[in-house]
Amino acid sequence: MPSQDEAFARNYLSELGGLIPKLDPAKIGQAIGWMRETRDAGGMIYICGNGGSASIASQMVVDIVKGASLRKKARFKMIGLTDSIATITAYANDEGYETVFVEQLKNFARKGDLLIAISGSGNSPNVLRAVEYANEVGTRTIGLTTGEGGKLKDLVNLGLTAPSRHMGRLEDCFFILTHVLCYAFMEAD
Repeated sequence: MPSQDEAFARNYLSELGGLIPKLDPAKIGQAIGWMRETRDAGGMIYICGNGGSASIASQMVVDIVKGASLRKKARFKMIGLTDSIATITAYANDEGYETVFVEQLKNFARKGDLLIAISGSGNSPNVLRAVEYANEVGTRTIGLTTGEGGKLKDLVNLGLTAPSRHMGRLEDCFFILTHVLCYAFMEAD
């Protein structure tokens, strides 16, 4: 008889395994295409998220700036809006936390760039404001979020969603999505 801990692990993995086939390969392929178009046009890719999503964003920057660019003829330009803690805390302290990503975008974002926004709830005000601004200036927007609610999935140009509200399994899916996006260039491009 399996222990309670083993039963928990089996259940968690089973539920996660049930989510993976629900990720949309056509939309993921479209996101890969948008990343390629942005790179080839000399555009910048930005990424943002809070908490665990910020960690996923930072990891994607590493995979793209190093892994998908090193020794490659075509190299990516990518900025993690989550990665300058001094900038984030300055804006949060002086202007409010909801401004920490949008104000950075105002310095850089232009038509033809790409913003990847990650929010498990789909309702993070700082993420939503960044997406709204990006949409206004002609920066394409991709959102990684829950398919079960939240404003982000409807606000972005392209939503990559996982049908769950469980934050752990959502973040697992976000890592899988970002790895697919990165490895499309690390292995196949």
